Amino acid sequence: MKHHLARWLTLLLVPVLLITAGCSGPSGQPEAARPTRTVRIAYLPITHALPLFQEKEMETADGPVHVELIRYGSWPELMDALNTGKVDSASVLIELAVKAREQGIDIRAAALGHRDGNVIIAGKDIATPEDLKGKIFAIPHKQSSHKLLLDQMLQEHGMTEKDLTVVEMSPPEMPAGLAQGQIAGYCVAEPFGAKAILNGNGHVLTRSDELWPDSVCCALVFNGQFLDNHHDLAKAMVHEYLAAGRYLTAHPESQLATAQKYLKAKGPVLDLSFQWISYDDLALKPKAYQDLTQRMVDTGLIKTVPPYAEFVDTSLLDDSQGERS
Repeated sequence: MKHHLARWLTLLLVPVLLITAGCSGPSGQPEAARPTRTVRIAYLPITHALPLFQEKEMETADGPVHVELIRYGSWPELMDALNTGKVDSASVLIELAVKAREQGIDIRAAALGHRDGNVIIAGKDIATPEDLKGKIFAIPHKQSSHKLLLDQMLQEHGMTEKDLTVVEMSPPEMPAGLAQGQIAGYCVAEPFGAKAILNGNGHVLTRSDELWPDSVCCALVFNGQFLDNHHDLAKAMVHEYLAAGRYLTAHPESQLATAQKYLKAKGPVLDLSFQWISYDDLALKPKAYQDLTQRMVDTGLIKTVPPYAEFVDTSLLDDSQGERS
């Protein structure tokens, strides 16, 4: 009797489980329970994602879009969530997005996360780039503007990456790695550069605006399927995002207040970081994209450049910030 009862319960539950699974979205959340105005956006806790944080702070209950920020601990983990549709959008290293597009993954860029904002940090015993010869230098990821900036600096001083050992390291580990002598220098998103300076363990060897003026690094990108299905929602989200960037520029005092809510960094560290970064004019224009992708080709990060019109969805921008601007 017990055997027949268990079998009957199993047969009853299977259809229910199948129906429940079929009603779930990519993240496992039932689509019916998901707010229709919500955009799920992945990020890493860095100053380069500040416009996202500011957009969230400026959000109102009756606004056109609700931003759900989802924090990740590494770029590969974030990109996997974006590529598989677990999130709708992300603030990500733009080189990772371009590489994904080259590989046939439908990732499309809407805007930049910032301009400039990167520094090359070196230990106290490193006075010039030449002093890095034979030493270990850290970057967060091979597909990054940090690698491009390193290569630019080395080239200007008659060197290549073969003259030193370049390793990938988690950004939060870099200041400690420098202090302990594990690495001689690094280039990474803020606030991890400023942290080493204020800790007294490092100094600025050079800045991104000196190596690559008006450089790009991070971008706001979308999963292509989400964009096709929810274009108007994505456009509303980008509109608010660009407004947040303009607000940060017009109200620099808000940068620190917003950053302290989302980043584990002290005020002086963030204040120093903000001296190197800009959040105005976040449209990704053809000239900047051409410069970026040429650098990627020259350093072997990509072989085939995804066309600008396929990678950048200018229809998401305000008319005044489109492709011709």
